Amino acid sequence: MSPSSDADDPVGPGDPVSPLEQVLHAARALVLADLVAGDVAEADVVSMVEESVVQRRWWVEQWPDGMPYVAGLVAQDVQDALLERYGRWPLCPVCDAADPHALDVEPELGPDPHWVCHKAGVRVAAVGALPTAAGGPAGGMLSS
Repeated sequence: MSPSSDADDPVGPGDPVSPLEQVLHAARALVLADLVAGDVAEADVVSMVEESVVQRRWWVEQWPDGMPYVAGLVAQDVQDALLERYGRWPLCPVCDAADPHALDVEPELGPDPHWVCHKAGVRVAAVGALPTAAGGPAGGMLSS
């Protein structure tokens, strides 16, 4: 065994991945899937996802019962960071393109997060399952 194998790798070969890491990896994957669908997964945007995951790791370490809420919270974190820097995301694919608006994550703090359009009162997609940008305006960002 090499001297650095166990010291450098917190999860050694054959060790199971902790439930916390599983939840964080799943949340990252879901939000990245939505960003890719919207064709907005640029390096700086992916960095926003990573920043959120770091913050949510600490949050869940303080409140382990919050694990089911991490995906929705990461989606909201990234949505807020994008709004501050670039504009609203994801745009609603349901309503008239003449009145573009962003979708919201529901529940705000709960399991099974999904994107909803409050104007039309419909559930658009689960977090991680947004339609691709080619299918409509859902992907892009609208300046604030």
